[in-house]
Amino acid sequence: PYPTPPALAGGVNLGFMFLPIYRGWVIVASLAVCIVVWLLIEKTKLGSYLRAATENPVLVQSFGVNVPLLLTLTYALGASLAAFAGVLAAPIYQVSPLMGTNIIIVVFAVVVVGGMGSILGAIVTGYMLGIAEGLTKVFYPEASNTVIFVIMAIVLILRPAGLFGKDV
Repeated sequence: PYPTPPALAGGVNLGFMFLPIYRGWVIVASLAVCIVVWLLIEKTKLGSYLRAATENPVLVQSFGVNVPLLLTLTYALGASLAAFAGVLAAPIYQVSPLMGTNIIIVVFAVVVVGGMGSILGAIVTGYMLGIAEGLTKVFYPEASNTVIFVIMAIVLILRPAGLFGKDV
């Protein structure tokens, strides 16, 4: 891992756990980026073009929108968000080309619990499951690897479309 920036070194005692300042900053920064991306996709004209282009690209292109450019810029935004996540993770985890392989199943669980196609669901569920896993590590470390999948099973039993998914 790379060294933590000096301004973000140290930690805070929350009473029930010790939170490193850098990890708290990562939580705040990632939450801010998630909200900005969600607002961009859900509340702007560009976001409405993007949502429409994923449903019917030919129709959107007939209105004069350059759909290939829009999709290329969307992929570029996704790649830059992944790079940003890698930069944030560098002081915590060892950076390698395979660094995301150990969390791909957890990401799948976040999407399923949040509801397919729901950006807000993925954001809320990601934080909710992250907090659940973190608190489980504090109070009952043996269950921390399985708590996400127990939550996923309960949600799928009670609400098969996910927490924010639309029932068909």
